[in-house]
Amino acid sequence: MSSPTPPRPLHFSAFVMNTTSHIVQGTWRRPSARQANFNDLDYWVDLAKTLERGKFDAIFFADVVGLYAPYRDDERKYFEAGLQVPSNDPSVLASALAYATEHLGIAFTASILQEHPFNFARRISTLDHATKGRIAWNIVTNYLPNASRNFGLEGLTKHDERYAWADEYVDVTYKLWEGSWDEDALVQDRERGIHAEFDKVHRINHEGPRYTVEGPHLVSPSPQRTPLLFQAGASEAGRTFAAKNAEAVFIQSPNVDAALRDTSDIRRRAVAAGRRADDLKFFQGLYVVAGSTEEEANRKAADLDEWIDHDAHLAHLSGAIGIDFGHDDLDTPVGEIHTEGVQSVIGWIRDVVTDRPATLRDVAHYTATNLRIVGTPEQIADRLAEWQAHGVDGINLVNYEIPGSYEEFVDHVIPTLQQRGLAQSEYTEGSLRHKLFGAGDRLPDRHHATSYRGAFAPLVTAH
Repeated sequence: MSSPTPPRPLHFSAFVMNTTSHIVQGTWRRPSARQANFNDLDYWVDLAKTLERGKFDAIFFADVVGLYAPYRDDERKYFEAGLQVPSNDPSVLASALAYATEHLGIAFTASILQEHPFNFARRISTLDHATKGRIAWNIVTNYLPNASRNFGLEGLTKHDERYAWADEYVDVTYKLWEGSWDEDALVQDRERGIHAEFDKVHRINHEGPRYTVEGPHLVSPSPQRTPLLFQAGASEAGRTFAAKNAEAVFIQSPNVDAALRDTSDIRRRAVAAGRRADDLKFFQGLYVVAGSTEEEANRKAADLDEWIDHDAHLAHLSGAIGIDFGHDDLDTPVGEIHTEGVQSVIGWIRDVVTDRPATLRDVAHYTATNLRIVGTPEQIADRLAEWQAHGVDGINLVNYEIPGSYEEFVDHVIPTLQQRGLAQSEYTEGSLRHKLFGAGDRLPDRHHATSYRGAFAPLVTAH
């Protein structure tokens, strides 16, 4: 009789933002919370060291480059709640965090809107060199009209056009990262006095609808060449883009059945694009409240609920989808709200609240708690194993408090996961890509970006 297959370790990243209030709103006010210190570099360095102690794969920075859509007709609530404003550029932290750690990956979000691809590619390559191959890029388009106007556009670009824009943007970066320098172009030969072989560095001569880029790339090949590629698109166009480009996909599926559906769908698309189903790792967004007993965990969760700012959660939801719920009382039944499009967004709450009419407060509370696991380390491990069985490869761990959320997880949950084989006990050497996939530092030949390897080399004329 064959022995059962041992569990595979889950991957873990810490989902953070260079701001005070990111996902769980209001909890920055707790006496033990330190989120308001986000301007302090030591705060981030200390967190990175905690994550590395817990053998996390990466710290994952979200980002936005504009304000959310108005709530009660303006943006007052975002400022008063510290809801992702003020927010700082996360990429600036990367070098310091890498210098303070040895293995932790640094993933940050950057929109195609905010920087020309030539300069962005140069910055990423520089960081990949500086971190010895630990950089990841979370590719996003933009869904905030204010962000578009911040960069000179009249308004929000249409959804599918944003992904067409993203296709060209990443192609420019791929050409620079993968095709501009041959692998052996940088020789640094002191005896010959040759630093780089001129004939092995190439212009890319990209001409497209938005960009004209001559090249060459100004940075020699970094450990990964192309950074590890994250993406989080959930729409039809976003899933297709992820299947073609992403190596790690951030999902926020509402339950395990939805996770299996979502991961299976994108994996099928990846196979159709000439890749393998296991070329993608899926990270589910979750947060945990742990206790030594179930009763203790429930008490901690109840205390946490006292700090949650439900109005801020509704503002976050409103601002993200562009439907202003701010003029309705939190105790308004959702069935009495007739704003265009509301039913498609909050109709699911009726499946959760069955003993009375569901209200906007229920919607806000659900957005704050539906991806929360409360229990003992053993119960949390059981739940994470269930997510893994439904197509999830890793957890993008949301915080309700920094550093407490991560210290609690590292000190009390990780040891149980390690005992079960659900978390790594030691790091693999090498780049972030190799740590996740175990197949080397570079993109596999199946990835679209690798089609640019050698594409710009001089043609050899036959004699």
